[in-house]
Amino acid sequence: MIRPHGFTPNPQTAADNAFQHAADLASAQAVAEAAHAEVGAAAQRLEHEGVRVHLFEDRGERDTPDSVFPNNWFSTHPGGHVALYPMYSPNRRRERRGEVIEMLKAEYRVQDVIDYSGLEHDGLFLEGTGAMVLDHVARVAYTARSNRADPVALERFSTHFNFEPMLFDTADEAGRPIYHTNVLMCVATAFAMVGLDLIPDRSRAAEVRARLEESGREVIALSAQQIAEFAGNAIELSGREGRILALSQRAADSLSPAQKAAIGRTARLVPLSVPTIEMAGGSVRCMIAGIHLSPRHGRVH
Repeated sequence: MIRPHGFTPNPQTAADNAFQHAADLASAQAVAEAAHAEVGAAAQRLEHEGVRVHLFEDRGERDTPDSVFPNNWFSTHPGGHVALYPMYSPNRRRERRGEVIEMLKAEYRVQDVIDYSGLEHDGLFLEGTGAMVLDHVARVAYTARSNRADPVALERFSTHFNFEPMLFDTADEAGRPIYHTNVLMCVATAFAMVGLDLIPDRSRAAEVRARLEESGREVIALSAQQIAEFAGNAIELSGREGRILALSQRAADSLSPAQKAAIGRTARLVPLSVPTIEMAGGSVRCMIAGIHLSPRHGRVH
């Protein structure tokens, strides 16, 4: 996780992120301070739940307003693999930080780092586990086509990492593509939460549902309104007492009792209050870059 010291909604991403809302410029300092506090409190809550959190500080020297969302520029994979991604907005390319990768190498077993960032020069973008929702068990990369998820880049990633790319088009109520797949769906161990109504091709939506069900997961359908409340932007993590589902308080409040019960059969809901962060168009899932690497000998994960 990255704790920002100069957080603000990113003007370069506003055009294609319908979830984003401009902050009141008169209170820019208050917005930045609130975001800093929200990330710190979220990290503390996750650690209290038994999740190991590596928290880096972004002091704002490089003009990186979206640095709080590190899952877009790198991902980690079992077997010791790390990927770096090509970013759509120029100021997001400055978020890549060598010290994060060096920490991973020091704390975990890293065999290689595959760098796709050079695809930016060709206008090909793939924003990590924002653009792709990865099923690490069934090896499926669910991907909503957008400015930030190019099919050529997706094919390259899928070949390297042995995923089946499952690409589909999306549209919100205004007909705009969903900017990142991870606001549309969450794939957990025993269930998947997905906004199937936002996939306008009904046969393709049925294929997505079927692919999830084939993997043995219960599909929890989310409405367009629940997607707008970031209910799809959740992540399952391993806690001290079993699996937890980290999501925002706003997202949790939008879920029905039946949906909460379905989740609760295998994971405990852990709502985090991040209303300031959500002004930037992302929520809890976007704030967390998951670690799928083996810890080095003698280190406790």
